[in-house]
Amino acid sequence: MVKINENFLKLPGSYLFSEVARRINAYTTAHPGTEIIKLSIGDVTRPLAPEVIKAMHGAVEEMGTVEGFHGYGPEQGYEFLREAVAQGDYTARGVDIRPEEIFISDGAKSDCGNIGDIFGVDNVVAVCDPVYPVYVDTNAMAGRAGEYQEELGRWNRLIYMPCVEANGFSPEPPKEKADLIYLCSPNNPTGAVISREKLKAWVDYANANGSVILYDSAYEAFITSEGVPHTIFEIEGARTCAIEFRSFSKTAGFTGSRCAYTVVPMELERGGAKLNALWNRRQCTKFNGVPYVIQRGAAAVYTPEGRAQIMSNIDYYRENARVIREGLTGAGLTCFGGVDAPYIWLKTPDGLGSWEFFDQVLAQANVATTPGAGFGPSGEGYIRLTAFGGAEATRTAVERVKGILR
Repeated sequence: MVKINENFLKLPGSYLFSEVARRINAYTTAHPGTEIIKLSIGDVTRPLAPEVIKAMHGAVEEMGTVEGFHGYGPEQGYEFLREAVAQGDYTARGVDIRPEEIFISDGAKSDCGNIGDIFGVDNVVAVCDPVYPVYVDTNAMAGRAGEYQEELGRWNRLIYMPCVEANGFSPEPPKEKADLIYLCSPNNPTGAVISREKLKAWVDYANANGSVILYDSAYEAFITSEGVPHTIFEIEGARTCAIEFRSFSKTAGFTGSRCAYTVVPMELERGGAKLNALWNRRQCTKFNGVPYVIQRGAAAVYTPEGRAQIMSNIDYYRENARVIREGLTGAGLTCFGGVDAPYIWLKTPDGLGSWEFFDQVLAQANVATTPGAGFGPSGEGYIRLTAFGGAEATRTAVERVKGILR
């Protein structure tokens, strides 16, 4: 008889955002014609930049010729995009990252989950709490998380690092030894960032313990505060302990086009093996690369015109974040984030549970949010709001929520 991966049976309920969508659909089915404004799932709404579209059109024209046709591309990504990433995202900041250390992919979510393929299942994993669910669920699927403790809302083999108001929602290195450490800055869901000083402490911890930091900086483009690192490789020693994930999804609106990249430095070795070589082997076996047309569009992000256009869209979302943060703070709610990230982390009023407040806001204000409890035990008592909607819809949503608070 065929045996299944029983780790999947240990996963609690459904994926967080699937459950959010299910509840929204159930409500709209029961109340036909109701207009729901979604400040829940972090999907962008601004169109692709004109320079990106122009580059994609050119690539499509190329594909229609014998001379310009592209079939299977390099699994690591085309050299033109890897070089653009190295120059635009690293060299421009005084950071030495080489094209051969960059792997183009179809999404940071995919890479954050797939990176586990190159690590043994007996590694001890540390995650922030609250946490982006993919970090936890993919390790649970691989068997690293152990057993799910329903009463605690956590896995018994994972190290949960509380990110709470008392520590500025910034994780501290655990007392116990962690092998794989997931960090996300700017953070999803709290919107907090890790300071240079704290990130240096993490790098020192990882090098001292032989750990590997899996650093998700998908929201780097939203950083506005001075002195906040835009990449972990700004920190001395990071090249021997860190892998970084980046995405064009939120930076350039590629949620529907799918393009991202992962940086694995040549100096990073564990168990006598170069992790760059292991990740390359994994990608060559399981991945056929991002389409040529998409990669040409991504490369256009690094032109002066493309950069200006995507920053205009990012400023649009930053303004939405300001509207949400200031509007709800003015209504008496306690909000965090929304400065260096497109997410606002809102404390529920009157001690309400996060799913309870989710249902209340959905039913009374017709606004969808994301319950903090879905991000881990420390997320209870909060909801996450996203700034990726339209400007008018965002203002309307804020007024609706303020209305039910009155």
